[in-house]
Amino acid sequence: MKAAVFREHGPIDNLEIAEMPTPTPGPGEVLVRVRAVALNHLDLFTREGLPGLKLELPHIGGCDIAGEIEALGVGVEGWHEGQHVVINPSLWCGRCEFCLAGEESLCVRFRILGEHVRGGAAQYVVVPATNLFAIPDEYPFEQAAAAPLVFATAWRSLITQGQLRAGQSVLILGAGGGVATAAIQIAKLAGATVYAASRDEAKRRRARELGADVVLDSNEDFGREIWTLTNKRGVDVVLENVGAATWERSLRSVVKGGRVVVFGATSGPMVQIDLRQVFWKQYAIIGATMSNRREFNTVMRLIFWERKLQPVVDRVLPLDQIREAHRILEAAEQFGKLVLVP
Repeated sequence: MKAAVFREHGPIDNLEIAEMPTPTPGPGEVLVRVRAVALNHLDLFTREGLPGLKLELPHIGGCDIAGEIEALGVGVEGWHEGQHVVINPSLWCGRCEFCLAGEESLCVRFRILGEHVRGGAAQYVVVPATNLFAIPDEYPFEQAAAAPLVFATAWRSLITQGQLRAGQSVLILGAGGGVATAAIQIAKLAGATVYAASRDEAKRRRARELGADVVLDSNEDFGREIWTLTNKRGVDVVLENVGAATWERSLRSVVKGGRVVVFGATSGPMVQIDLRQVFWKQYAIIGATMSNRREFNTVMRLIFWERKLQPVVDRVLPLDQIREAHRILEAAEQFGKLVLVP
């Protein structure tokens, strides 16, 4: 099969299109013919190399996959060949205390498809049948592939960890990113007031079109602007994925007793915290990674079957343009998701 791979960590030039063996599904697994795969920042980080990340090389990235079932492994029931699906990119053991409690994203052996194991930037991929989610036959594969990781992450970050509720307010950073475009929609669906920040004027405009009530320039002191706009109160929830570049301003933006939910650190992971502000304002700093199965299924149902949320696709490229796709994502030129078609 054709696949986008890298044979060693490093720059974009390490990416290539290669012939790889078509995988075979084992017991409880399915072979999915990939019709579309979307990129995420984790594809950049994986290609560049992460501390402690040891991969089977050559590696195939891509965790956001839409396609159709090609073959069923032994023991798989309830699915049929040709069925249209998206894939839950989380991988869990199903046996540890966290999995047994229904918190798969806390699994002691938690991994992500395309990051820790070979993913879907290829013509075929094998996954556990438990990771499948059925979608309507008429739903476009290119749009479907833009849904799994970003909507699952945004849902857990806002609704579960952030406890965002109707009548509250939220600040969403990096308004052009995939998780941000999902989070804006989820926050509006929850009945919240949405402040969205981006350093790019065009992305701020599109964030407003997507539903943001107020857009802010993240090059400026948005913490002070939030303070002014909320009558010296702050927002109930800050959704933070930028890291070092915005951290201090994010903490200034949160109300006393509010929540700062961290799900990424694209500008750098090392930050400083004034502990006096933490105990005086009594805000909570909460982490979020991916989602559990219940959260994933909930938000996928809202997208594909209830049509209350809509994945945002910036552009669709052939898999052969994997280097260009990484370049666009690295330069943050996109609004929403970049999707590749094998």
